[in-house]
Amino acid sequence: MFTISIVKRYLLLISGLFFMGLGISMITRSSLGTPPISSIPYVLCLIYPVTFGALTFVFSLIFMVTEIILLKGDFPRNQYPQILVGFFLGIFVDLGMILSSSVHSKNYIGQISILLIGCVVLALGIYLQVSAQVLMNPGEGLVQIIAVKTKVRFGIIKILFDTILVSGAIAISLIYFGYLNGIREGTVISALIVGYIIIIINAICTRCNILTWLSR
Repeated sequence: MFTISIVKRYLLLISGLFFMGLGISMITRSSLGTPPISSIPYVLCLIYPVTFGALTFVFSLIFMVTEIILLKGDFPRNQYPQILVGFFLGIFVDLGMILSSSVHSKNYIGQISILLIGCVVLALGIYLQVSAQVLMNPGEGLVQIIAVKTKVRFGIIKILFDTILVSGAIAISLIYFGYLNGIREGTVISALIVGYIIIIINAICTRCNILTWLSR
């Protein structure tokens, strides 16, 4: 049964996914790399005639199927709509690439500025998506399940997960292009600072009681 509170949470989720897609696109437009979670889809979209967003959805689907395999019959039924999270994120990544098509800079300082703005937008999106508390992003859901299964802290598994994705993207890039394409220092920078930006955003929103309307 849908209540006003649930509708608000889903609207917050969609808003979060929009900002995540835009943030990923902005980081990519910096020409300094792409976020770790998007590294393989982005490199593949440079090779094959498939959009960045479409490949983002494909990998979200792969992550969700892996979750189901790991949990077997214990996968929560209320998390099957995760497929919609991946679908909308893919759409918003492509939309973000369109909206940011004019964003570029040949100046390194300009590229860093675009990268940092993208990190802030991505962090805001992640914060909103998590605050909605309705559905998990398949990538984060998989990391959480692996952490529970291995009894290793989420943060450590997240670092390992991102490292594996980036390593895979590097391998694909080197095999196909013979050099790194789509993976640069921006990939590492985004991996290091987005989490801290989320902490800052959370502190600001908590202090200002911005999300209290969810319970009204």
